Parts: sequence; structure tokens; C-alpha cells
Amino acid sequence: MQKDAYTLILEAIDQGIYRPGDRLVEAELAERFGVSRTPVREALQRLETQSMLTRDGRSMIVASLDHNQLAELYVVRAELEGLAARLAAKHATPEEIRVLNDMVEADREIVEDPDGLSRANRRFHKQIHLASHNRYLVQQLDLVHRSMALLASTSLAAEGRGKAALEEHAEIVRAIAAGDGEAAQAALRAHISKAFETRLKLDAGTVKGKGGDR
Repeated sequence: MQKDAYTLILEAIDQGIYRPGDRLVEAELAERFGVSRTPVREALQRLETQSMLTRDGRSMIVASLDHNQLAELYVVRAELEGLAARLAAKHATPEEIRVLNDMVEADREIVEDPDGLSRANRRFHKQIHLASHNRYLVQQLDLVHRSMALLASTSLAAEGRGKAALEEHAEIVRAIAAGDGEAAQAALRAHISKAFETRLKLDAGTVKGKGGDR
């Protein structure tokens, strides 16, 4: 399926091709994606209304999140993802649980690759969203994770965080597989809380880490 300019630009931001602070030039985007400038202009305006871009004079720049916005985002993410885990414990099919388990095991092979682990992490969380079998919750979580694309680095870049995160993933899956919604919700909320704490330490430069994907 041919993707429109809005989707192409949004995916480029999500994949880290364009990062917070990068200037988006209409003509360059049109050439990169092989589309005319009119749909690109419309896409940029749409992304601006969604706070994905900010205006600097006549230019558009990929937005960034300040400390307060980051804290607010993680609060919402923890609550919504916790609900998704609770619902997944009730509604996930055996096949969906198998996929989650397979993801955790496969990710152990890339635990020292923050870039790859970050991408795998997004797929893992998306699978939990889908396993909730609540279309409205999935839609809201898509919006939350779209804003996560505005983070210039990943908490998984912190030394030791990747391994710890995978153990937390395994705990979440065990609770979902056991049908224990309360435990699944608590485990996922704790997982998000630890990610946030690590990110704050990374931003403050108090833990070792390296830049990379979100």
C-alpha cells in the first residue's frame, strides 16, 4: 500500500531519521519521499497541530519534550499500559502469549544492542496493547507512543538496563499467562516507572549510557 506524506514523515521521526531539533525542509522531504510539495506541506501542518513539530520562523522543527512534559507522558503511559496488561491477562489468546514469550527470548540475543533492543521493545509493548483486545485503548496508546518518538535517547542505553528490562518483560508475560490481571498491571507499571527513573538519571548524567534510538 502506498503511504501518504504524513505517514512517511511520522515513520521517519519514529525511526530516528529525524530527531528532536532537526529542521524539516519541505522541498527536501518531497524529494526524499518522491511526492509533491503540497501533500508534504499539509502533512507538516498536521504534525504541527499534533505537537510533533514546532515552528521556528518559516521553518518546521521536530519537537522535543521538557522535563514536565516527559513526566506527564510517563504518568499517562504507565496507567494506560498497565490497563492493557490487565486486559491482556483476561483476553490474550494462547498464541498471543506464545508470541510474547518468544519475543522475550529472542530479545536476549540483542541485550547489548540498545538500538535494536529499543525497536524490539516497541514491538513487545505493541503486542501487549493488541492482546488487550480493546481497540480504543490501542488507539490511545498509539498516540502516547507517537509522542515517545520525541525522545532523543533510550533508557535502554543505560548500562545494565537492557538486561533488567528483559527480566521485567518476562515477569509481565508470566502474569499475563497466569491470567493474573492485577499482577500484570502492577508489573507493567513498575517497568515503566523504572524506565522513567533511568531516563532521568541518564539525562542528569549520573549513570553510564550512550545515545541511540528511543
